[in-house]
Amino acid sequence: MTTSAPPASIRGKFTRQQRKAIVAGSIGNAVEFVDWAVYATFSSVFAAQFFPGDDPTAALLSTLLVFAVGFVMRPVGSAVLGHYADRHGRKAGLTLTIGIMAGATALIAVTPSYATIGVFAPILLLLARLAQGFSAGGEFGASSAFLVENAAQGRRAFAGSWQQVSVGAGVLVASLMGVILTNSLSEEALASWGWRVAFGVGALLGLVGLWLRVTVEETESFSEAKAARAHEVEKHNPLVDMVTTHRRAALRVAGITIAGTLTYYIFINYMPTFARTNAAVTLSEAFLANTIAVAVFLVLLPFGGMLSDKIGRKATMTAFAAGFVVFAWPAFHFIQGGGFATLLVIELVGVFLLVGYSANCAVVMAEQFPPEVRTTGIGLPYALAVAVFGGTAPYVTTWMSSNGYIDYIWIYVAVAAAIGVVVYTMMPETKDKEMA
Repeated sequence: MTTSAPPASIRGKFTRQQRKAIVAGSIGNAVEFVDWAVYATFSSVFAAQFFPGDDPTAALLSTLLVFAVGFVMRPVGSAVLGHYADRHGRKAGLTLTIGIMAGATALIAVTPSYATIGVFAPILLLLARLAQGFSAGGEFGASSAFLVENAAQGRRAFAGSWQQVSVGAGVLVASLMGVILTNSLSEEALASWGWRVAFGVGALLGLVGLWLRVTVEETESFSEAKAARAHEVEKHNPLVDMVTTHRRAALRVAGITIAGTLTYYIFINYMPTFARTNAAVTLSEAFLANTIAVAVFLVLLPFGGMLSDKIGRKATMTAFAAGFVVFAWPAFHFIQGGGFATLLVIELVGVFLLVGYSANCAVVMAEQFPPEVRTTGIGLPYALAVAVFGGTAPYVTTWMSSNGYIDYIWIYVAVAAAIGVVVYTMMPETKDKEMA
C-alpha cells in the first residue's frame, strides 16, 4: 500500500552506506555497458570478419541484424534474471548479469574470422550476442531498483539518474576506445585485429565490475520486503504478480520506453556508424563527435535528476519528447553531407534533449512497483520495448539510408517522440509518491 510521502522539496542527505552503494552500483553498471556498447561502436569495422566481405553493405547489415537479434534475448533475461533478483536480492542478480556479459564479450574477442572457420564465425557471434542480450535484460531492472532503493528522501531521481550516467559512461569508454584505436592503427590493422582489443578490454573490465558487486550490501528495501513475506516465499512469483496485479504499471513502463530507447540508440550508440556513411566525416571524426556529446550528456544527467526531483517526472519527460518532434527533421536533414561541426552540434542538441528521458527512466519505472516485483516490473516491459524499438533502430535506419529512404528517417524518429508526448502527459506524477 502506498501513501503520499513528504514533498520532494524536503530532501534528505545520503548516508555513507547509500553513497558507497550508488558509487559501486554505477561503476559496475558502467562496466556492463562498455561490453554492450562496444559491439555497436565497432560494428562497421569487424563486419567483414564474421560475414563474407565481398559486399560491405550486406556484411554491415548482417552484423547489425545480429545486434538487433541480441535484443530478442533482453526480455528473456529480464524475466529470468528479474525473477532471480526479486527472489534472491539485487546484489545476487547484479553479480550474475555482469559475469554473463564479461564471458560473452570475451568470446567475441577470441572468435576466429569467417575466412578461418566459415559459418561457425557468425554462429559464435550470434550466440555471444544472445548471451549479452540475456545479461543486459536483467541488468536494467536490477540496477535501477538497486540505485533508487538506495536513495535519500526526495532524491530518488538524482540517485536513479546514475543508472543512465553509468550506461553513458560505458558508451563513452567504448567510444574512447574507438577514437584511440582508429587514430593509432591503420585501417587494415583495425579491421584485422584492432577491434578485438576493445572487446578484450571490455571483458577484463567485467572482472572489475564483478568484484565491486560482490562487495556491496543488499538494499534495505529488498531485505525488509523479503522478511515481511518470509512465510510465503515459495508462493511468491514476481512474474505472475506483475502480470496479474500490476498490468497497467507494466504497460506504462513499455510506453515510457518507446521514445527514449529509439532516440537513445540512434543518437548515442549508432550515430558514428550512420555519420560515417552519410556525412562528410571520417570514422575517427565521427567517434570524436560522439565522445564529446556523450561526455556532455553524462555531466548533464545528474542535474536532470535534480530538476525532476524539483518539478516532477511529467514535465521533464514531456519536454524531451516534444523537443525531438521538432528536432527530428533538422537533425537528419543537415547531417547529410555535413562536416564535423554540423555532426557535433546535432549530437549535442540530441543529448541535451535526451537528458529529460534518461535522467528519469530508472526512477519513474521503479516508482510504479512495490519491492517484491520491482526488478521484474521494471525490466521485462522495458526490455520488450527496447527489443522492438531500440534494437531495430540501427538496422532500420541503415536499411532506409541504403535503399533511398534517408529523407524519411526523421519521420521514424518524430512519430516515436510523438508517442512519448502522449504517454508522458497522461501518466500520473510520482515525484511525491512514497516508495517502500
